[in-house]
Amino acid sequence: MKEKGETAVKKKLLYLDCCIREDLSRTRKLGEAFLNAVPPEWEVTRLELMAEPLVPFNGAFFRQRETLLEKGELDHPRFRYAHQFAAADAVAVAAPFWDLSFPALLKIYIENVSVDGITFYCDQAGLHGKCRGEKLLFLTTRGGSYNGSAQEMGSRYLEALKDFFGFGGYACVAADGLDEDPAKTQGILDEACVRARELAKQL
Repeated sequence: MKEKGETAVKKKLLYLDCCIREDLSRTRKLGEAFLNAVPPEWEVTRLELMAEPLVPFNGAFFRQRETLLEKGELDHPRFRYAHQFAAADAVAVAAPFWDLSFPALLKIYIENVSVDGITFYCDQAGLHGKCRGEKLLFLTTRGGSYNGSAQEMGSRYLEALKDFFGFGGYACVAADGLDEDPAKTQGILDEACVRARELAKQL
């Protein structure tokens, strides 16, 4: 039992917003439905990737990373995203269907959190995840119908990362086929929001 005055330690949810269209984004509406249903025992950190100084690996930026890894300087500020990602008890990603997967900005973020010794490690047996997260969650919207399609690569990629990073489980909520029949668009999005809220309640 907790002593009088002692407060419970909240679990950490890292919410990654990659909704490129921002307030016009249907994915953001889905994400907000999820966030509004997150239980109070969770502490939410919202990271809007569009506002972060994320750049692709090239030139001096890439060479700096390689030098830091060779020296084992994993406490360098440029690895802050990786440490934050690894320390989360759950990670939720909100990103639209984009060129068969998701926006490149999210891939750049993933490159930045993929750090040997922080989010995963290698040995003779292969790759092993180091993240403490119980769940990796994906919230997305799609104009066409891609559930179960070989052309849908965003959710499949993130599900593979679940094992790479060592998360306990994976789930995806997708509002599929939003642009196929305008009369059904709002209903599809509303139904996906219901599922997103249920997913949040199950954290």
